[in-house]
Amino acid sequence: MPQIDPNAVKAYLLDLQDRICAELSEEDGGGQFVEDSWTREEGGGGRSRVLTQGAVIEKGGVNFSHVFGTQLPPSATAARPELAGRSFQAMGVSLVIHPHNPYVPTSHANVRFFIAEKPGEAPVWWFGGGFDLTPYYGFEEDVRHWHQTAHDACAPFGDDIYPRFKQWCDDYFFLKHRNEPRGVGGLFFDDLNAAGFDDSFALMRSIGDAYIQAYRPIMARRKDQPFSERERQFQLYRRGRYVEFNLVYDRGTLFGLQSGGRTESILMSLPPLVRWDYDWHPEPGTPEAALYDQFLIHREWL
Repeated sequence: MPQIDPNAVKAYLLDLQDRICAELSEEDGGGQFVEDSWTREEGGGGRSRVLTQGAVIEKGGVNFSHVFGTQLPPSATAARPELAGRSFQAMGVSLVIHPHNPYVPTSHANVRFFIAEKPGEAPVWWFGGGFDLTPYYGFEEDVRHWHQTAHDACAPFGDDIYPRFKQWCDDYFFLKHRNEPRGVGGLFFDDLNAAGFDDSFALMRSIGDAYIQAYRPIMARRKDQPFSERERQFQLYRRGRYVEFNLVYDRGTLFGLQSGGRTESILMSLPPLVRWDYDWHPEPGTPEAALYDQFLIHREWL
């Protein structure tokens, strides 16, 4: 039986955090990530890395966390009662990048591993994660590149993986109360264990490694595009949707808060500036309307 190796997962995640921070800092050209290490009373801790007011990135965070404990929070056991009474470890890298320029999309990525154990019983474990893109002004070439990179990360593991994880992402990052997607999607997966530990870990690594390959070229292409106050105000308005999703629906946010995680790190994903306007709608035929009409719809991008 293949060995389940949480230490190998942790080593990969720490290295992934290092590599992503290095690439984002290099592309930003003006900012550096500041590290803040923390510990959790109940067990574990992490290292939060935040870049603020860079040349491109207004606020970006790349977090590593590894928490453990003797019992799970309600958000974890509600859907999986078999986990009750088990000790657990949860580890992952989670990141959100909010650029200043409205033509550079916001991006999010997360890869994680979970294991719950009980003496005399087989461990329950799985991988999860993915990445998704939230543009304010849509560009076909950017979204196609994003989805092509996602497709290529999944391809070695089976032809069904990309379409399945893409659909899962479309379904998950959907604001039911707005009846609209958060962005243009990407990949989302959870409860990944059917292929065994080694293959599941390999797929998680492929997706984790693909994030920066998907995002950095878009960032490079758009970061110097001129913009005015009009675009900036639309970006701030659309950022409100991001806040709504993270506080109402996001599983990771709920798990982190319910498991006594570090609030500053959990809410790092929220943008620094945001606005809500009452019953606002874009004027037909404008670039703002094009986001709704051409990008915030279900599409096959490849």
